Amino acid sequence: MAVISYLTTVWFDFGAVDRLGEALDQLAIRRPLLVSDRGVEAAGILDRIRARIPKTVVVASFLDTPANPTEAAARRALELFRAEGCDGIVAVGGGSPIDLAKAAGLMSTHPGPLRDYALIEGGLARIRPTLPPLVAIPTTAGTGSEVGRGSVIVLEDGRKLALVSPHLIPRLAICDPELTLGLPPALTAGTGMDALAHCIETFLSPAINPPADAIALDGLARAAAHIERATHEGSDRRARWEMMMAALEGAMAFQKGLGAVHAMSHPLGALPGKPLHHGTSNAVILPTVLAFNADHVGDKYERIRRVAGLRPGADLSEWIRGLNRRLGLPGSLRAMGVVEADLEGLPERAERDHCNATNPRPATAADYARLYREALG
Repeated sequence: MAVISYLTTVWFDFGAVDRLGEALDQLAIRRPLLVSDRGVEAAGILDRIRARIPKTVVVASFLDTPANPTEAAARRALELFRAEGCDGIVAVGGGSPIDLAKAAGLMSTHPGPLRDYALIEGGLARIRPTLPPLVAIPTTAGTGSEVGRGSVIVLEDGRKLALVSPHLIPRLAICDPELTLGLPPALTAGTGMDALAHCIETFLSPAINPPADAIALDGLARAAAHIERATHEGSDRRARWEMMMAALEGAMAFQKGLGAVHAMSHPLGALPGKPLHHGTSNAVILPTVLAFNADHVGDKYERIRRVAGLRPGADLSEWIRGLNRRLGLPGSLRAMGVVEADLEGLPERAERDHCNATNPRPATAADYARLYREALG
């Protein structure tokens, strides 16, 4: 089993989750709040998780994480955390439960509404290293939130914003690819494309961070080579291992910053009554943004082509569109249920999103209006 210390400690391999009791002991967690969602529960994964927790440990469970985590849900989790006298958190699931767990942990030691801690509101400097210990156990290979310093939450005012701080990084990530073996094809594809988008956007970010670039390219190589097999041959253990590593590397690298894909996807995730899957939104938007950025990336597209096994000069936008088709993903935002009326106000929110600052080509609200229309289809 690999034990990786980069940003945090990661236990990575098939069977890693069997050491959960050891993890709780190391972090002196005796009364954890288990944060997950009903889908993870229905898949039987929580039964396996609970079976690895020593009987001397008292567990409280919050399982009502929305598809796009909200401040209201984080408050409900916080109420349970306090009522049960919890001293740590175990988050099990995709990015939504892990992000919600981070937000609840933050609220347990920091006063006021979450907007005070949003990155674009100056919240980075307000987050102190006083959060309860968090163990993150991903059940998808996509967001990489298990090693990420961010938590993306739909606030009470309707904005979907990022809370960002190194203090939000989980104390320990337990990455067991076996937990992804039963993931349905559509969810495998959507989360996998989220990981691939992370690797591409991080590499294209103009910030100078060669180690992050190297990690991003390695993650991209793994995702490009294995995402189709993981989707269509879900029991393939090698493909599942590689995709979980790609997701981990995408998040390790995006400490460097993301770009316009995520700047556009975050506001979409806050649309009321439309729980759009974040990774699928990224997959649909990515071709449009790749075309928009093409003249502002130097030789980086050619390096992406080499890593992804494409011919020189291949159209990256068409590559992603073809990959989306082969994975069975929607071809447009309209196919995801988005209509023209939903776009009102989104370009301005995308321009203000923290990911916009690290897109290789400066983008205005007018640019985002055009990009949304193109992605709408």
